[in-house]
Amino acid sequence: MTDSYRTVPGRGEARFEVRGSEFIGRVAPATTVEAAEAFVDAVGEEYADATHNVPAYRVRADPFREYASDDGEPSGSAGDPALNVLQQREIENVVAVVTRYYGGTNLGVGGLASAYSKAVKEGVDDAGVVEEVPHEQFTVTVAYNDSGSVRSLLESASVEFDADYEAEVVFDVRVPTVEGSELRDRIRSATSGRAAIELE
Repeated sequence: MTDSYRTVPGRGEARFEVRGSEFIGRVAPATTVEAAEAFVDAVGEEYADATHNVPAYRVRADPFREYASDDGEPSGSAGDPALNVLQQREIENVVAVVTRYYGGTNLGVGGLASAYSKAVKEGVDDAGVVEEVPHEQFTVTVAYNDSGSVRSLLESASVEFDADYEAEVVFDVRVPTVEGSELRDRIRSATSGRAAIELE
């Protein structure tokens, strides 16, 4: 999966009421199923007193994973409409949870579907949508006398990295997947093979 994709760069939130019921839409980036599930669990704990916490996510795993649940709402009235927004927007590596506090008036399947999809739409709008390319991460461990050349190589490649100077120097590097292999080769040749490189 080296092609670019659309996702949210950060968290978003939407809140509104429909005939007494309060809806809170929360959206977040998630690059793994585990991260998506953890966000769903965290929202469920934060809003444990809510009537429903309806999750939906789309994750670029292998195989691609899509998931939604009605969480006790009538079948097809909540999870699918929430997931449908993510599909229509063509967003991936994203998780949404819509919390509902029941306000005493039944909204019917159509009313629920409309409210749940609105909560996700507005949450996504709040977060924004960006074009992203798949990244990978690796660490480079070198002795001090090789650290300068590795650092300047990483800086000239304009990649994200953190450096930790201890007994040895450890660089945590985040690079677009399509550039990773070539960058690692350049680091090996710049250090005459002395760099220890580990893919995360």
